[in-house]
Amino acid sequence: MADDDYVYDEATGEWISADVAAARPGASDAVEVRDSVGNLLADGDQVTLIKDLTVKGAGQTLKRGTLIKAIRLTGDSQEIDCKYDGIKGLVLRAEFVRKR
Repeated sequence: MADDDYVYDEATGEWISADVAAARPGASDAVEVRDSVGNLLADGDQVTLIKDLTVKGAGQTLKRGTLIKAIRLTGDSQEIDCKYDGIKGLVLRAEFVRKR
């Protein structure tokens, strides 16, 4: 067998075969991100804010109903990365948005 047929399982601290690792539940790295009403979010979705949010460091408030286009998932189940005019590096919590 080749060396790439085994992967290191950090949960158990042992080397296991790739087939066994793929069959385990939770083996995929996909993080499920849901909005405030439970809709599943994906990269490129458009979302609307459900409440007024004060943006720290920007001196700006985003009003309820503001449309945010083309979101990106960050790998965290509660954070989404997005762009908005005048605000660089905006990260929103999924609990404050609703999928459009």
